Amino acid sequence: MDIGADQVGEVILLAREMTEQYTGAEEQFDGLIEGMNEDQRYDLVALCWIGRGDFEPEEWDDARRTAAEQATLSTADYLKGVDHLAEHLEAGLDAMGISPTDAEDSALEG
Repeated sequence: MDIGADQVGEVILLAREMTEQYTGAEEQFDGLIEGMNEDQRYDLVALCWIGRGDFEPEEWDDARRTAAEQATLSTADYLKGVDHLAEHLEAGLDAMGISPTDAEDSALEG
């Protein structure tokens, strides 16, 4: 993966804040996603899809390729439209053998 677990952790935390309607969370979310390079954004979408069950962990390359091929909206806009985004990203990290708790803790420390 090109995206760091701490970056995913930060996205998860901001996704939760948006759900709870914290002021400024959506702007921070947009800025974080837009600050990522293309490969990191594809990784994020692929992780979401794996966590949602659209792909299996061993289909990582297919998930990334599909994310790249279907990128028509901005990644931030697409992800904001995904119900239960934080949970899907946590499940995606877990499926890929990465501790979501560690990722979120790392994001909080950074």
